[in-house]
Amino acid sequence: MAAYKDEQRGTWYVSFHYYDWTGKNCRKVKRGFKTKREATEWERHFRMKEAADLDMTFDEFVQAYTRDMKPKLKQNTWLTKEHILRTKLLPYFKDKKMRDIRPKDIIQWQNEQISYRDEKGKPYAPTYLKTLQSELSALFNHAVRFYELNSNPVVKAGPLGKGKAEEMLFWTKEDYLKFIEAVKDKPYSYHAFQILYWCGLRVGELLALTPQDIDFDNKVIRITKSYQWLEGKDVITDPKTPKSKRNVSMPDFLCEELKDYIGRLYGILPTDCIFHLTKSFLHHEMTRGAEKAGVKRIRIHDLRHSHVSLLISMGFSAVSIGNRVGHESVDITYRYAHMFPTKQTQMAKLLNEEFKEGAEE
Repeated sequence: MAAYKDEQRGTWYVSFHYYDWTGKNCRKVKRGFKTKREATEWERHFRMKEAADLDMTFDEFVQAYTRDMKPKLKQNTWLTKEHILRTKLLPYFKDKKMRDIRPKDIIQWQNEQISYRDEKGKPYAPTYLKTLQSELSALFNHAVRFYELNSNPVVKAGPLGKGKAEEMLFWTKEDYLKFIEAVKDKPYSYHAFQILYWCGLRVGELLALTPQDIDFDNKVIRITKSYQWLEGKDVITDPKTPKSKRNVSMPDFLCEELKDYIGRLYGILPTDCIFHLTKSFLHHEMTRGAEKAGVKRIRIHDLRHSHVSLLISMGFSAVSIGNRVGHESVDITYRYAHMFPTKQTQMAKLLNEEFKEGAEE
């Protein structure tokens, strides 16, 4: 692969010969790249499908898209993407040619998704609709960037769904203490929920924990991996994001509880998982405990929200909380802004006091 510098424009371009899908020898020139790397990357993707001119069907393009993207993504990320492609996109667009798919076709598909109802009469959640649209748009963006499609029809069709869930559920500390007392009869459940609530771990991070991840001397849990159930197998993967790799300090009482709990696990090795639980079991225990304690039923992941809301009420900053739970501080600020104690009226009051002090000087 060769890229050339356009000295006049200060940009890079590629110029090469290829055989198109009919066998014809063609020459291709593409200009305007900011870097040599961008130029060679574009040529590499162009050659992958031998410049099919988007005369291929949606089904055929999905195969090319799979070859391009699957090696670059985590297994669980690709499986989620592949499921949506197979079950929600291919059935509708399969036989249409990529170059013939118009915004009106996207709108018709959007309307089908909006009108869907399951056996209980429930529609897709707005967040799920947005996920479907994002995957479809990503596929067309790939076609625009690397396969010469003129434009993305999904963008022209307009949005579908919304990115933020309607409600973020959480327990107060009082709710949680009632709940944990109700599940104390099962040590597995009790200790799993204690870690989720008091340390704010994700469920996958919890289920991947081994004795060597817990430093009792320094009272720290080291998060270096995550558990996934993929294609019928237990799989240990990297955490969700690079920032998810972190050390979480434990309160003294939890450190003592875990030391006692792990000490009672007969024959456990340093690399063995501490919890041999399924998410289904934890869901069942959440329901059992909530009903027994008389508190509202929340999702397992909402224990993480509960941990964050507790830290906010204790006065910790978004940066400190983000570091603890493996989020960017901007995400904490955005998602939990309504929980922070400094509300607009308080801001205005403090600004007013600042003004008065300045005026009196």
